[in-house]
Amino acid sequence: MVRIVLGVIAGFFAWAILWFGGEKIISALWPEFSAHQAAFQAAIENGGQFTANTRMLLTHIVLGSIVSVLAGFLAALIARGNQRAPLVLGFLLLAMGLMKVAMSWPYVPLWYHIIFTALLLPMAMMGGKLKTTT
Repeated sequence: MVRIVLGVIAGFFAWAILWFGGEKIISALWPEFSAHQAAFQAAIENGGQFTANTRMLLTHIVLGSIVSVLAGFLAALIARGNQRAPLVLGFLLLAMGLMKVAMSWPYVPLWYHIIFTALLLPMAMMGGKLKTTT
């Protein structure tokens, strides 16, 4: 049980670190991404106007999927292959994703909210499955 809890905690922190690190790397390589992120953050904080860029949103979906698989793998690795760790992690990521949806609802299209949030749980589970096959 302790390993499952540790796996979930480690997976969650790994997800956050990889997500923010990935965004920093993408921003460094693609300055338009950085400007888009800044405009989005300003709109959320100040209630201003924001027009979402489809390429940027798709980049977020890909990044979120990769990071979720890696976090699920780590959770299963720490839990010694127990699939409960990536499952619980996936539900935790889903809860955080729903909070993000609530904050950003008026600024991004519905399709993005649905796809990004819907992929969090299955991608974390996929990462856990990868651990059991290796």
